[in-house]
Amino acid sequence: MADQATFEDDAMQYASQLYSAALRMTRNPADAEDVVQETFLKAYRAYGSFQEGTNLKAWLYRILTNTYINKYRKAQRRPNEVELGELQDLYLFKRLGEPSGASESAESQALDMFVDEDIVAAIESLPENFRLPVLYADVDGFSYKEIAEILDVPIGTVMSRLHRGRKALQRKLWNVAVDRGLVEPTG
Repeated sequence: MADQATFEDDAMQYASQLYSAALRMTRNPADAEDVVQETFLKAYRAYGSFQEGTNLKAWLYRILTNTYINKYRKAQRRPNEVELGELQDLYLFKRLGEPSGASESAESQALDMFVDEDIVAAIESLPENFRLPVLYADVDGFSYKEIAEILDVPIGTVMSRLHRGRKALQRKLWNVAVDRGLVEPTG
């Protein structure tokens, strides 16, 4: 069992990675911050049950993923809400053309510089059960076993979803390449 007194030293080293993953899941900096904050709160409370010597990063990602899924399901049951202040802020942002000031992960900044918006759209258009394994494997570098732990599914399911997600992404990117005249369409 892990000691809660060491939680900060042990877990906070993964904060930026968890935020990047949450940002990819939520596609919104404020929501990503909320999910990460709730993840650390849940992890702190349950840290006494964490088995030392096991994979802390995978354990935190599993909590993050479950937190995101629970928030997503809860949001699906609620009608869409928009605060007037948010609309005014958006209007001002567009009028002034200034950055929003929301913190953006280094990964997002790098993707914005090097990755075309069509590629990002192709990744984001994948169904959730394919998108998360692809992101965890190809962006975060997790092993099949770690992804299985994070998503709480068998390794075979991870392998299947990863294969199908990559194939779907390949088709989407092929279509982008054809549309741009980078490759000849196959008949």
